[in-house]
Order: sequence, then structure tokens, then C-alpha cells
Amino acid sequence: MRKGVSISEDETIAETQRFFVKVYGWMSVALIITGLVAVWASSNQTITRIILDNEYVFVSLLVFEFLLVMFLVGWIKKISSQTATLILILYAGLNGLTLSVIFLVFTTDSIASTFFITAGTFAIMSVYGYFTKTDLTNLGNLLLMALFGLILSTIINIFFQNELLYWITTFAGILIFIGLIAYDTQKIKKLNIIGNEGKDEDKKESIMGALTLYLDFINLFLDLLRLFGKRK
Repeated sequence: MRKGVSISEDETIAETQRFFVKVYGWMSVALIITGLVAVWASSNQTITRIILDNEYVFVSLLVFEFLLVMFLVGWIKKISSQTATLILILYAGLNGLTLSVIFLVFTTDSIASTFFITAGTFAIMSVYGYFTKTDLTNLGNLLLMALFGLILSTIINIFFQNELLYWITTFAGILIFIGLIAYDTQKIKKLNIIGNEGKDEDKKESIMGALTLYLDFINLFLDLLRLFGKRK
């Protein structure tokens, strides 16, 4: 999104590229924090017992994560960029605690290989979303509706434990998040305010973009892990 009309196209392209460096940078920081916390928690028997032996702790972590995301989305215009950054870091750390259980279920090799598959897929789709001239808005709206259906189906299957529905939601999730990576990348690019570089609003935009792509990455990784992961 342009702010004013005096900025040349070359300057717009350059500023957009610098903006995405910040977006991908914060996303990478969040992923690193999540990974380090997950590895640490999975190797700490005390932490593992606290999370696994008391379902209320695990559920409370999930609820708190959800509230953090909702707060960041709802109050991003009213909080400072420093507060937004702290929330992103806190969320990534808490997510690392909840994701630590995958190290107890899947082999380390399969987790690593799935991560690299996810990273490669993410890179391809994000590059496509950045450079494509095709408007992905309609596709994004369909994917978001499908995502709500996926969430509902997943919740239902918690109670029914239907194996067929499990695999349907797994494959559907992979397709949905692959599409959302491209859509969200394009959306972030369109919403970036050109001419705002260096300001607090610009920093908050990069944090929000990083959170969006981080969530796409993590969810795609988990669905691919369900498909390719080797259980211990």
C-alpha cells in the first residue's frame, strides 16, 4: 500500500524487499525460539512430567497461546512495537513447550527431515506469493473457510478418534496451509505501507507479518509430521 505519490517504483520495490527481510527475520527468530524451547523441554524430565501428567497445564498453555495471538491481533494498533515483539517471543516460547511432546512421539531424524521439507515448501510458496501477479484474494477466502471447517473437524475427531477423518484432516491441512503461505505472503506485501519505513507502525507490521507466516509454517510442519513422521 502506497503512502503518498512521490515514491518511485524502484524505491517501492527496495523498501518492500527490506520490509520482507524484517518479516522473515522475525519469523526465523520465532521458529528458533520455538525449536530451542521444545528441545530443552523434551530433554527435561521435570518439565515433561508437568506438561504430560496434568492435562490442565497443557490445555492452559494452549489457551494462553490463543489469547496472546488474539491480543496481538486485536490491540496491535494500540501497543508499542516493543510490546508486540515481546508477545511474539513469549508466544514462540510457549509454543515450544507445547510442541516439545513431538520429540517424545516421533524420532528426531523424522522431525528434522520434516522440518526441511516444510522449509522448502514454505520457501517455494512464499516466493510464489511474493512475485505472482495473480490476485489470490478469492483463493485466500476459500482457504480460510476451509480452515474453519478443518478446525471444526479436528475438534470433533478428538472425541470420535476416527482414523479416516484423521487422515482426511491431515491431507486437507497440508493443502490448506500450502495455499495460505502464498496468500498470506501476497496479503502482507499489499498491506505494507510504503513510506512508513523505520517508524513504529512499520515495525508492528513486520511483527504481524512474521506471526502470520510463522503460524502457517508451524501448522504445515505439524500436518506433514503426521504424514511423514516415524513414531518411536
